[in-house]
Amino acid sequence: MFSLLESKDERKSFYTLQEERREQAERSVLISCPPTINEKKFLKHLSRHGDINNCFFYESFGTYAVVEFSDKDCVASLKDGTRIPSTQHESTVPFKTRLLSVKTNHLGDQSKTQPSIQCLKQTTIGINDLVQKLSKEDSIDQQLYSLMEEYQLTEENIRLRFLVCSLLKDIAAAYFPECIVRPFGSSVNGFGKLGCDLDMFLDLDTISGRNLKQPGGGFSLEYQMKRMPSERAATQSVLSVIGECVDQFGPGCVGVQKILNARCPLVRFSHQPSGFQCDLTANNRVAMKSSELLYLYGALDGRVRAMVFSLRCWARVHGLTSAIAGAWLTNFSLTVMVIFFLQRRSPSVLPTLDRLRDLAGPLDKCVIEGNDCTFVSDFSKIKLEKNTETLEHLLQEFFEFYGNFAFSRLSINIRKGKEQNKPESSPLYIQNPFEPTLNVSKNVNATQLERFVKLCQESAWLLQQGEVKGRGAAGDTPWGVAALLLPSVGQAAGVAGRKKRKREPASERIKSLLESLKTSKAAGSAASEGGKKSASTKPR
Repeated sequence: MFSLLESKDERKSFYTLQEERREQAERSVLISCPPTINEKKFLKHLSRHGDINNCFFYESFGTYAVVEFSDKDCVASLKDGTRIPSTQHESTVPFKTRLLSVKTNHLGDQSKTQPSIQCLKQTTIGINDLVQKLSKEDSIDQQLYSLMEEYQLTEENIRLRFLVCSLLKDIAAAYFPECIVRPFGSSVNGFGKLGCDLDMFLDLDTISGRNLKQPGGGFSLEYQMKRMPSERAATQSVLSVIGECVDQFGPGCVGVQKILNARCPLVRFSHQPSGFQCDLTANNRVAMKSSELLYLYGALDGRVRAMVFSLRCWARVHGLTSAIAGAWLTNFSLTVMVIFFLQRRSPSVLPTLDRLRDLAGPLDKCVIEGNDCTFVSDFSKIKLEKNTETLEHLLQEFFEFYGNFAFSRLSINIRKGKEQNKPESSPLYIQNPFEPTLNVSKNVNATQLERFVKLCQESAWLLQQGEVKGRGAAGDTPWGVAALLLPSVGQAAGVAGRKKRKREPASERIKSLLESLKTSKAAGSAASEGGKKSASTKPR
């Protein structure tokens, strides 16, 4: 998302960027193509309906093209010239969308040898290929940035995500013509990894007619509307109907599940033309503010995103996070922990949420369900402290910080930017930035927290000893961040190998980390079993 960021003075606010991308999606269509289609002739045919601003191809259950026209009238012209398919033994539902298929009528419209189109990647490289790539970099800082470049969402992937939201809006608009389907979470917060799910919410607050002034003349008109016993009941009803429409009429939407009794009701499905796993909720405004806050923090300093991407990768390799819900750390919790650590530096890398709230203007005021979600959106109002620490140093310090953190009694709070006593006994307590009574890491159990601490200690140890600080003699031997991503981190074989190297003098904090490792291993208690597992078994 930020590979195309403008210079600091030209950074766009979150909502400005979202509106630009949404309008861009409204002018776009998604077309299934033969893999050997002649791109030049294909675009020439489409240009009869108007100017084409952009076009790219990708593969997902076939070959697809995303075509962006200069205005909506071009899309309308294209749809007017598109026919409904004829079938002999089946019946089609004549629901017209902007998901189309192109048929070639002449042999000259296809290449007989190689495809004339180049399909862009939609997934990340494997961990082994990543380790090899990082091992060729010249510094740990370059490794962190290289990992981010490899994993982050591409410009084209982001466009595709907004287009899928726009296509879904076309279905929902049959009932709510003025609604908007907005992406949130990893798709828009700047920390999305290629292949991540697409989280969306159906925004009905954009429908006009709310808070209209009372007209003169003694009369006013109101819409007659169905009433529900609660907002939750209304959300469940709306999602049930939209989910049914997606299931019955949404081309390419398969495996539709209506999970309406969850804490946050949702509709889950796979969108095969894009390859995205999708979750649709309704009026999830707090989640949208969280997305905006992460976007803001990530855009304030380039080191933030590089650290988050690298630490998320490190956590996934060693089984600290998982795509399956459970007692593991979530990506959101880990990201908040990185932000908190950067707030605690001296001088700080990032401001506290309270500071961002104090800088907010009248238009930034936002209260959702009684919770203050206000913070500044104008980048020019935010003045950062002059922290010049390298990414290598920050990574080392992150592992030391959480390797020694008093999780048993302290909580993490990015609103205040300082540790506070835990209000309850959860092993890990990370205060929700906008709902202060909630712990976003309540799911994490003691075993998983201890595994995180042990791996932080082990990684800090490796970095301190110089084990991973310089390129290997072979040139492509895993070192630096690449070495931290190896399954051997924490394994007995890795420890034995380290003993052969000359060690640098350890800092006092590292000495305490090593002492805590020796103590926990000697104790042989059940609590240390999780640490042993991370040191002796291959991470998932």
